[in-house]
Amino acid sequence: MNRLIESRAEFRAAVVQAFADIAVAGSREVWMCDDDFSDWPLDEPSVVQHLSQWAVAHRTCTVVALHYDSLAHRYPRWVQWRRQRAHVVQCRTPDEADRHHLPCVLVAPGTLTLRLVDRIQYRGSVSVDAADVLRERDRLDALLQRSIEAFPASTLGL
Repeated sequence: MNRLIESRAEFRAAVVQAFADIAVAGSREVWMCDDDFSDWPLDEPSVVQHLSQWAVAHRTCTVVALHYDSLAHRYPRWVQWRRQRAHVVQCRTPDEADRHHLPCVLVAPGTLTLRLVDRIQYRGSVSVDAADVLRERDRLDALLQRSIEAFPASTLGL
């Protein structure tokens, strides 16, 4: 089953619903990837609540972005949530060679795949098809193999 996304409002609503579905399903892994997450509603109280519900020790959330500066300023609730759950959240940035090919995708194996394929017109889809999950996860796995850690949960000063 696929559901099309045809506007910015539909994309934002799909992200909120996706995190609600992920919390209910108890997905073991969540993969989030975007240039800077500027259009994601990560600071919505319901998103942070669903992520808190989902985050337990044996689960992992991998976040991939080109840079995290705007994310840190734009989403203080999400940043605080991430800080408190550093044991399940890993933030990474891609290798130079992959910086021009970063997808906008949310993948929760066994639950859903949310893709935004046109960032200008906000065209995308939400799918529960296992083949879509596998295809996007493989693409992200290849990207992560050539990525480095970024956006530490806390900074230690000396």
